[in-house]
Amino acid sequence: MDKSQLAAKVKEACYLTGNFILSSGKRSNYYLDKYRFSTHPELLGAVAEEIAKRVPPGVNRLAGPELGAVPIAAAVSLKTGIPYVIVKKDQKDYGTKRPIEGILEQGDHIFLIEDIITTATQCIRAAKRLVSEGAVVTKIIGVIDRQEGGAENIAAAGFDYEPLFTKEELGV
Repeated sequence: MDKSQLAAKVKEACYLTGNFILSSGKRSNYYLDKYRFSTHPELLGAVAEEIAKRVPPGVNRLAGPELGAVPIAAAVSLKTGIPYVIVKKDQKDYGTKRPIEGILEQGDHIFLIEDIITTATQCIRAAKRLVSEGAVVTKIIGVIDRQEGGAENIAAAGFDYEPLFTKEELGV
């Protein structure tokens, strides 16, 4: 399946209309439900294949912020053979108490995979957490960019960014 066919299938699976509050707190008359493509094996595999083509040279670790990006990062890891880590939203007071799960080494070059980018607040927080743990965030990719300032915010935070699909490409 080519990228334009995949865009159509992703939109068909995840585009919902109604009255929604986004994680940014903004209201929207549409919602892109990432779980509707990330829990579908054929779509998840095809999205992972497209993302795998965009992994920059020198990357030795993938990362996915919890919860939505984790299955996507796992699928890309399976396609590429590159291990991944999970960036927690909040550090827990039990277990390992680590903000990042999986094996992260000082100096690891990270390709951070995010699901939906609106303002990119959560994505930037995850990237900064990785940096604070000694990693180098080589690039960030978002499966869908809602084109509501996220790309600009990521650039302002000092990270390289590429969307797999934009709202415009999906015809939203």
